[in-house]
Amino acid sequence: MTNPLSDARDQALEVRKLYEILEERFNGKTWSMHELQIGFANDVGNIGRLLLAEEGTWNIDGDARAELEHKLSETMWWVFVLADKLNIDITAAYPQTMEKIQAALEETISKTAE
Repeated sequence: MTNPLSDARDQALEVRKLYEILEERFNGKTWSMHELQIGFANDVGNIGRLLLAEEGTWNIDGDARAELEHKLSETMWWVFVLADKLNIDITAAYPQTMEKIQAALEETISKTAE
């Protein structure tokens, strides 16, 4: 059985290799960690504007919903790429982190029940 998160990571890293070919071809080098971080931060910032566009409070050209879907997917791509560059196994870290957060929230809810 395949792990959907692992499959998504693998595809993201395949796409990154294609970007690296073009970066080498056009820039003579691949992006540094700093450049990758800027790209990630830029896309996260764009999500904020697209959320406003989705609500109708920020005008954009095109389909706000389609742009939001694209940018959210791209942001997931960045997470896989950055995790790989940092030697973090995000396919293991993500479920472990969610389990910790879930357990802590459930404990707090239990302790604060009326």
